[in-house]
Amino acid sequence: MSNIVIKLTPKVQKDVMNYYSQNIVERKAPGVIFAAKLADCVITIYSSGKVMFQGGGCEREAKQWKTQAEDTPNMTLSKGDTLPKNLSSLSVIGSDETGTGDYFGPITVAAVYVPQDKIELVKELGVKDSKMLSDDYMLKIASDLKATLPHCVLTLHNEKYNLVQAAGASQGKMKAQLHNQAIGRLLEKIAPEKPEYVLIDQFAERKTYYNYLKNEKEIVTESVLFATKAEQIHVAVAAASILARCAFLTEMDKLSKLIGVTLPKGASHKVDEIAAQILLAQGEDALHSVTKWHFANTQKASHIASKKRFR
Repeated sequence: MSNIVIKLTPKVQKDVMNYYSQNIVERKAPGVIFAAKLADCVITIYSSGKVMFQGGGCEREAKQWKTQAEDTPNMTLSKGDTLPKNLSSLSVIGSDETGTGDYFGPITVAAVYVPQDKIELVKELGVKDSKMLSDDYMLKIASDLKATLPHCVLTLHNEKYNLVQAAGASQGKMKAQLHNQAIGRLLEKIAPEKPEYVLIDQFAERKTYYNYLKNEKEIVTESVLFATKAEQIHVAVAAASILARCAFLTEMDKLSKLIGVTLPKGASHKVDEIAAQILLAQGEDALHSVTKWHFANTQKASHIASKKRFR
């Protein structure tokens, strides 16, 4: 997704707020003091004085305020490596994961290659940050993305997840191994063509990421960049986040049918209640087979189930 960030004085910030006062939306992210949403652009003002214009109409909207901006280069509000200014227009492999915070279901990782000449096509297909898209919409466009772009999607099922976690592997290490494997397989798939960069949606510092991989036989290091909010920086990561999400949703549907209960996403109290229901009806082995067993939800579900048994 295109982003333009400019820094404005408090006076001009107020002018921006007044100008978009009919389009205000609620944003609870840290540092956000104002947000507005147009059909093709989201405007966000941060307490630092930076104003981000995000979306297809960002250039149009930012243009009218640029002459009043302080000397701040265009950038995205992300952390990680120093990125090339023209990264969004280059050929890139992007990778992202999902399912890491969900008690039920697997972790899924996707790597997607978007060559420079397909960037606009991918945007036309409706690709943007998956957090801005509904699950139904992502499932709808996933088949077109798979048909259009070289990709690799990996799923770490609950049985294997629980096994390696019990053996001492952290979730961070699992994610690093999955990203590295997905990117490596995709590089093999598109060879001899090479991306100009590989962009990973950052979940660990560069040093930590590669420390997780120190015992791997093949480690992708060439032209690798790390950035938070990377799905807003290049459509390759946005496409990867969509395919990872769709793989997770598909697996959740399979597990729900297998267990005979619609499994909720996340790790809320509702999740605890459903887990307790499975524990009472089908036992510990059944619950273990569809969950990330080390999550605190396991103990919460056990407590709920115990209370229900003695009623």
